[in-house]
Amino acid sequence: MTATPIFSPAKINLFLAITGRRVDGYHDLVSVVAPLGFGDTLQVEPSPEGRFTMECDDPAVPTDESNLVLRAATAFAAATGGRGGAHFRLEKRIPVGAGLGGGSSNAVAALRALNDRAGRPLAAGRLAALAASLGSDCPLFLHDGPVVMRGRGERVEALPAPAAARLRGRRILLFKPGFGISTPWAYGRMVAAAPRHYLAATEAEARLAAWLDGDAPAEDLLFNGMEAVVDAKYLALPMLRDVLREEFDLASRMSGSGSAGFALLRADTPTGAVTARIREVWGAAAFVTEAKIS
Repeated sequence: MTATPIFSPAKINLFLAITGRRVDGYHDLVSVVAPLGFGDTLQVEPSPEGRFTMECDDPAVPTDESNLVLRAATAFAAATGGRGGAHFRLEKRIPVGAGLGGGSSNAVAALRALNDRAGRPLAAGRLAALAASLGSDCPLFLHDGPVVMRGRGERVEALPAPAAARLRGRRILLFKPGFGISTPWAYGRMVAAAPRHYLAATEAEARLAAWLDGDAPAEDLLFNGMEAVVDAKYLALPMLRDVLREEFDLASRMSGSGSAGFALLRADTPTGAVTARIREVWGAAAFVTEAKIS
């Protein structure tokens, strides 16, 4: 069989409310998440050695068993009793440590590819359960459009069509400074500050319902309850959002636990000038790219 290329999209959290800590140590959340037309590409080809192996064009990405792609492949083989292996070639474009879901997206791309090549032995429900066992962000990547995530992220449902239509096709600017942020560290800061930065589930659901039931644009949905704890240490993040708001009138938020952020673009936004300004604030090493919500 020839190599199979699978697109592995980045995601952004347009709305992210952390509602409390669970007894299992995870956090409950309510979040609107959207995949982007920007992401990685995962090539999957047969392995003559009958093992799961991988390579990546980014030397900073581990290619041993700690990588979620190989963990996903091992979990798939265990769930299906599959024999044989595969070799994965990852073309990495999503920055690491950005809050853009790159590793989770790569894992689900691997699951989808292996399931397709094996004749789809896992139905949607079993595939979703397997994805959830790999990471809280993984199940959302089984959907091809904006979703609402609840629980620790394993409860995922597609956004209603009228609401999704207000998001699909919106142009955004993605940006990340020269440093990443550890997700466990960010959630640890939430615990230390609790309950100050948690948003009650009833309030989170009320805010979300108000947006879903109306016709307000995406700008009115934006919220990230993790910004306060992350911003307190990484002052460059709120500084840039202030610049984008004050100089360009752009709505901007951090995605997930950071360090990447995004701004919603208008038809008249001078994207080149915004990009140049981001690099003035964060330095020439800052990652900046335009993308669209899928």
